[in-house]
Amino acid sequence: MYLYNSATKTKDEFVPHEAGKVSMYTCGPTVYHFAHIGNLRTYIMEDILDRYLRYSGYEVTRVMNITDVGHLTSDADTGEDKMLKGAKREHKTVMEIAKFYTDKFFEDCKALNIRRPEVVEPATSCIDDFIRVIESLLEKGYAYEAGGNIYFDTSKLKQYYVFHNFEEEDLAVGVREGVEEDGNKRNKADFVLWFTKSKFDDQELKWNSPWGVGYPGWHIECSCISMKHLGEYLDIHCGGIDNAFPHHTNEIAQSEAYLGHKWCNWWVHVLHLNTNSGKMSKSKGEFLTVSLLTEKGYDPMVYRFFCLQSHYRKSLVFSWENMDNAKVAYNKLIARIATLKEDGDVDKAVFDAQKANFIKALDNDLNTSLAVTAIYDVLKADTNGATKLALLADFDKVLCLDLIENAAKLNAEKSAETEAVPSDDPFIREIEALIEARKEAKKAKNYAEADRIRNDLAARGVTLIDTKEGTTYKID
Repeated sequence: MYLYNSATKTKDEFVPHEAGKVSMYTCGPTVYHFAHIGNLRTYIMEDILDRYLRYSGYEVTRVMNITDVGHLTSDADTGEDKMLKGAKREHKTVMEIAKFYTDKFFEDCKALNIRRPEVVEPATSCIDDFIRVIESLLEKGYAYEAGGNIYFDTSKLKQYYVFHNFEEEDLAVGVREGVEEDGNKRNKADFVLWFTKSKFDDQELKWNSPWGVGYPGWHIECSCISMKHLGEYLDIHCGGIDNAFPHHTNEIAQSEAYLGHKWCNWWVHVLHLNTNSGKMSKSKGEFLTVSLLTEKGYDPMVYRFFCLQSHYRKSLVFSWENMDNAKVAYNKLIARIATLKEDGDVDKAVFDAQKANFIKALDNDLNTSLAVTAIYDVLKADTNGATKLALLADFDKVLCLDLIENAAKLNAEKSAETEAVPSDDPFIREIEALIEARKEAKKAKNYAEADRIRNDLAARGVTLIDTKEGTTYKID
């Protein structure tokens, strides 16, 4: 398997630190509001990577954090504390907000077939771990105290900017554009490890520490939670591209300063889901949720299908027209699968050849677009229904589009409709007679008559569906 590494900017063969085992860390949500579908695109693609590694025979341990404490807009202790913002908005405590939106996040994940990681750790449960690592960074000279806060000293590193080649004078003050300069910092790129002096006097969550009562900076939580559960060597770290700098850059800085060696081998970043007006963002007050898609009549699998049709390293543009196109394509795909009959035995030669194409697509930097194409190649293959169904079930272990389940559901709905019509219904008998007459016309190569029958039935609200197994119909 070849996987693109954002740190090296190359696509290299994936080799885990320990043979047969993969340690994987995923940046989790900040639980102050619902996850929007742009966030969830990242989690869908990370889920595909997780599932494909397991499909390929690896033993995967995946860890995700839950940011339920002070996630600031910038590293200069400026902007809004998102958790506090959510609590004020809904007149609840921070922990009530965190619990509610954590539950909602995993409900959305379940609807989208995103499997829950083996370990899900909220930041508030690891305060002692944060303090221990910060103490070590102070002892090693990588951190300093100023103005009551503890900062990481980026000047002590040989290389700080891992993902971007920034020049210091090009940096916006305090990392983000338009924020105030933090006068406590020795260097513009330094970042807070622990706050005791914050402009947020009403910060709800605070803990005792060797430096006074306060709370951790955002970046320290991911490093500590990863090392707590996955050890000193991490195979894959995932996240949205907007986390590459400064969040992931700072994770690398503090983790490797603490450990004294390279920490993570592969960095996998998913690009944005954009609207016609730009990047989707909660902070704009306008964002789309899984619940809204469902209310508008879209099966969550349609959105997953929509995401898989594009490569994870390409920006994806959301529009209702694009969703409608995905819905039509997905429903047609399910309808085609519903016509397959499990006749005969699985043709191993065909199965292996088609599976090889599927594996080739995903081995090439997780090319889900070509993996979806492999589904259509199976449907077009010159083989029996049993082989096709076996292949589709196998592919869906990774893609998780509910292909077989929804095809079976469609067939059950059709059967229920058929049973609801009396067997002696003259209209049904007429349809079946015309289907038989059309079959005979086609045998006689009288295609004009066959088309006339199809058109006549269509005008009466009956759609014919031709398959290798025969002709079925649905009444509109």
